[in-house]
Amino acid sequence: MFNWGQDIGIDLGTATVIAYVKGKGIVLREPSVVAVDNNTGEVLAVGKEARRMLGRTPGNIVATRPLREGVISNYTVTEKMLKYFINRVCGKFIFSPRIMICIPSQVTEVEKKAVIDAASQAGARKVYLIEEPIAAAIGAGIDISKPCGNMVVDIGGGTTDVAVISLGGSVVSESLKVAGDKFDEAIVKYIKKKHNIMIGERTAEDLKINIGCVYPKIQDMEMEIRGRDLITGLPKTITVYSSEMLEALIEPAMMIVDSVHSVLEKTPPELAADISDRGIYMTGGGCLVDGLDKLLQAKTGINVMIAEEAVSCVALGTGKALDNLDTLDGKKK
Repeated sequence: MFNWGQDIGIDLGTATVIAYVKGKGIVLREPSVVAVDNNTGEVLAVGKEARRMLGRTPGNIVATRPLREGVISNYTVTEKMLKYFINRVCGKFIFSPRIMICIPSQVTEVEKKAVIDAASQAGARKVYLIEEPIAAAIGAGIDISKPCGNMVVDIGGGTTDVAVISLGGSVVSESLKVAGDKFDEAIVKYIKKKHNIMIGERTAEDLKINIGCVYPKIQDMEMEIRGRDLITGLPKTITVYSSEMLEALIEPAMMIVDSVHSVLEKTPPELAADISDRGIYMTGGGCLVDGLDKLLQAKTGINVMIAEEAVSCVALGTGKALDNLDTLDGKKK
């Protein structure tokens, strides 16, 4: 029997690309960053290596993230990045793989086509698309085929997808361009405004991961960071506290809470009753910001659970959906 190429599920995230191969599980988890030489157009590094170059490159080399807010912002670089990752996962394949890619729930036809074209050019035999909240729900171990309501809040790097899922499809969904990246931006702005210090994206991300919170902590934590003093122009070290992070992050966090609120308002009453029984599931790396689950629970009065492997949920769900590729119609290219 021929091996008709592998079936691959890809969570094409704004911050991270995760690949799942049927029968093997998750085989690749890399930052979605590409370093390109502007003079030759050649790709110099992809993933972790390229991420180390962010904000540290000479004029002719540009380290960029080709996806912004969940959609492709630089088509050529995305295609090269996909090609690199597909080759790494498959090695040299005789037959092209079939690929299933996650997309945010509210993308336009043009954005969908860009994803399909980029994956096809990168070597896919056939491309299938799956909505992120549905993939996240499958990955979180929810049985979405039953006629009862489940609410999933998937907070990635570029987008937050909120969806009520029943009978295998989303009944009400909303996609919000506020997620992990917006948290980082809020931190950069806050440090600049309060301390007159300019910090980079990576420092902001370290702050978010280590001491970031959106719900008051019992004990105030602190962290030392270095940045450029905007008055003297010289490097300066300061100590930042988690209570300051709360001030910086509460605004984007409340936008996510409001989005959940508006989806609940549009949800049919029967499904809303199911959700209040079953609770709200949170997935994606962005939901790991300390206290986000408590904040959502306090504001909605509904029990909130963070999925076990929150970061990998979407990729795992895509992987499980690969098993049904042969029966998938309507999602075909």
